[in-house]
Amino acid sequence: VQLQASGGGLVQAGGSLNLSCAASGRTFSSYHAGWFRQAPGKEREFVAAISWSGGDSNYANSVNGRFTVGRLNAKNTVYLQMNSLKPEDTAVYYCAATLLSFSTIPTMRGLYWGQGTQVTVSS
Repeated sequence: VQLQASGGGLVQAGGSLNLSCAASGRTFSSYHAGWFRQAPGKEREFVAAISWSGGDSNYANSVNGRFTVGRLNAKNTVYLQMNSLKPEDTAVYYCAATLLSFSTIPTMRGLYWGQGTQVTVSS
């Protein structure tokens, strides 16, 4: 599977952005998917995950209640709605997918990665 994230940009603190991750391949609906981010000088970190059906989701504590992950398998797309953005959310955001179990996503094992999209939140 090939993934491409988009939708990043510059936004003021308190604003919103909606990221999209377009996937190629007819079997994308079989993959669990996740979002990660990497700020300058920091390690890549888990943000959110969604199961292949969309029935399960998981969030990092730092974004829980502000971010919402969703997917539309008919369009091979996963979304990340980001609200109440903070300067500390500034990072390159990556989408990823896996055929391993849903619970493995935060571990970053066995993930297919897409190119990232820059999100910058100004104070």
